[in-house]
Amino acid sequence: MIKAEHGSELMVRFRDGETFPDGLIDLGVESGVIVNGVGMLRDLELGYWDGENYVIERIPEPVELLSLQGNIGKKDEETIVHAHVAVAKKGGAAYGGHILRATVHNTAEVFIYKLDGIRLVRRMEETGLAGLYPEVS
Repeated sequence: MIKAEHGSELMVRFRDGETFPDGLIDLGVESGVIVNGVGMLRDLELGYWDGENYVIERIPEPVELLSLQGNIGKKDEETIVHAHVAVAKKGGAAYGGHILRATVHNTAEVFIYKLDGIRLVRRMEETGLAGLYPEVS
């Protein structure tokens, strides 16, 4: 990965073969907002929450990453990435959902705004999801 950081701003270029969301976790950001991301992905797993479980849709072929947004926070000591993507297959058919995992295909360029003074904390809820509880740090 190639990255530049200035204050709260973090710009990252992931290279071919790197993984999501692991690569985002490896950045060491404790609380941040994923403002945008563009590039390409392959071996993508999208999740759709049906109220009880994630229904997984797998897209093995390379797709254009049209949009990536979400946040990075903590659940106990674990870093949690909650991010959604919009992608397009060859021919323009678009798909979207919660990104569960993917491999970068060629490149992925991501801008993250690191939060200073706000912690993004996740706690398990009755829904089975880890809800967001932002706190002043």
